[in-house]
Amino acid sequence: MRWLGLAVLALPTVLVSMDLSVLFYAVPALSAELRPSSDQLLWILDLYGFVLAGLLITMGTLGDRFGRRRVLLGGAALFGVASVLAAYAPSTELLIAARALLGVAGATLAPSTLSLIRTMFTDPRERQIAVSVWTLGFAGGTMIGPVIGGLLLEHFWWGSVFLLNVPVMLLLLVLGPILLPEARNPDPGKFDLSSAALSLAAILPVIYGVKKIAKEGLAWSHLAAIALGLVLGWVFVRQQLRARQPMIDVRLFRHVRFSGSIVACTITFLILAGIGLFVSQYLQLVLGYSPFEAALWSLPGIVGMLGGVGLATMVAARVRPAVLVATGLILTSAGFALFAQVGVDSGIPWLLASQVVLAAGVGAVASIATDLVLATAPPERAGAAAAISETANEFGGAAGIAILGSLGAVVYRAGLFDNPPTGLTGEQLAAAGDTLATAVRMAGELSGEVGQALLLTARTSFVDGLHWVAWIGAAACLVLSGFVLVVLRSVRPTAEVKA
Repeated sequence: MRWLGLAVLALPTVLVSMDLSVLFYAVPALSAELRPSSDQLLWILDLYGFVLAGLLITMGTLGDRFGRRRVLLGGAALFGVASVLAAYAPSTELLIAARALLGVAGATLAPSTLSLIRTMFTDPRERQIAVSVWTLGFAGGTMIGPVIGGLLLEHFWWGSVFLLNVPVMLLLLVLGPILLPEARNPDPGKFDLSSAALSLAAILPVIYGVKKIAKEGLAWSHLAAIALGLVLGWVFVRQQLRARQPMIDVRLFRHVRFSGSIVACTITFLILAGIGLFVSQYLQLVLGYSPFEAALWSLPGIVGMLGGVGLATMVAARVRPAVLVATGLILTSAGFALFAQVGVDSGIPWLLASQVVLAAGVGAVASIATDLVLATAPPERAGAAAAISETANEFGGAAGIAILGSLGAVVYRAGLFDNPPTGLTGEQLAAAGDTLATAVRMAGELSGEVGQALLLTARTSFVDGLHWVAWIGAAACLVLSGFVLVVLRSVRPTAEVKA
């Protein structure tokens, strides 16, 4: 019965992560129909992730207090309703509101599924297997989101990408009460509304500032938003340390296996998200594939993820977590090193090899580290612990796109400006230096050798930036593997841990 329950929990996990990327290919169609402004389009794409990240801790705590199954099923119902609203939204404003509701609902689903796994699987070995399945579902949803979206858009209207959620959520509402146990903190204390508001006020400005830097570059307003979030985060931590019954137990970070696992996952997702930004651009703007073809080329990563998660799970009973996580990070480093070998016109073999190796490493790190986070937290605080882990991953992904994306942009502009194609005016060169997409569009508009020279120079400069990012990722993973070996050295394998 527990394993059937795990299968039910995997369904919303896939959809929550898939909704982060499923809209990518629907943008042209929904733009033609709803005609959103550029700012409104950004809200349509980003609001789901903003709200999801901001409410994870609050919703995880609500699950601990009111019941994780109850919160999960309530979130599933809201997710289904919001999906229908989004699919048939007659205006931009309603679509934005529906995306916000999807973020609220998604924030209930992610920590509830993971915390229920902590409740259902008390045996360390079984829990490790269950967490591995959850990891595959979450990572797989992100990878297949663009592919599913592309397939639906070939045959249906843009809103169809949301309707896929409805039957899955209905199935969860039917099977959840039968297969999933109810679990809550037996002594939750009074719900602290001020702490919930403060956690949201701390997380949202940081995520917002980081994402804006990734899209628009450094600006004082973006840095001010991050600074404000960090200050509010410090106030939140101080409040939790003083509270008799804190919303989240920040003292968990004193446990090396908790804090070390959070750091490992955050930095891993930071680097992975950053390199993912370059993969999509490389496939479309350097090699010339369509968006759907580019998404298909990313699918081999699922094979690597399955191998990494499966192998780590098989040996977790006998091998120390420090060794497994460090090995995963070394594999990730090797994947980045392979990615650094791609060229302007001969990169697919290296790219495929890189994706498989890199995904295998990330799968091992994520599955083992996530299990350590759950194992460290007491069962009554499982929802809050799962929410902390998910929030850290969200922040890592946003920071990766901002930091590594900015680095790649600097190298790209430097390469373009140091070797400017002959025949371009200063204004044209400046415009081409904004993004590779702009340079490719301009090259198509220019005639003859000037356009060809611009295209070659821009693509070469972009690949140079990609190489810089890949080597930095490889070095960072090696350093992080040493850190993990030190901080997690005392954690025993699951076979030596009592249930």
